[in-house]
Amino acid sequence: MQGHAIAQSNLGMMYSNGRGVVQDYQEAVKWFRQAAMQGNAQVQFNLGVMYANGRGVAQDYQDAAKWYRLAAMQGNAQAQFNLGVMYANGRGVAQDYQEVVKWYRLAAAQGNAVAQSNLGAMYDDGQGVPSSRVAAYALYNFAAAND
Repeated sequence: MQGHAIAQSNLGMMYSNGRGVVQDYQEAVKWFRQAAMQGNAQVQFNLGVMYANGRGVAQDYQDAAKWYRLAAMQGNAQAQFNLGVMYANGRGVAQDYQEVVKWYRLAAAQGNAVAQSNLGAMYDDGQGVPSSRVAAYALYNFAAAND
């Protein structure tokens, strides 16, 4: 094995989806972990999903948050959104609305419609940010246009 992250990621996806092989989440996690350790953001996100959903590993929100954070810090919008959700719900991390806003903003700036809508709701409710109907309206409009 030469440790080619893209090939490892592809093998992980094949096992996760049962394409060309018998579906095997544990084998998928094995390949995802190898690629994720090399810094592949998409695979770090995929590994976070596996931990969050308990596929191939015991469900572990702390590990899910760890992998989401690594991917989010590299700009993966879905990881940024998922990390925001984890902070909103206090899963694997302490509930922290400032962190929710931080991660939703980053995902929203990349056009993630759900992050835009959720951030709009936070402005609407004044949760983690000062209440602003104008900001909420703008974010809801962005979300509607991106959906």
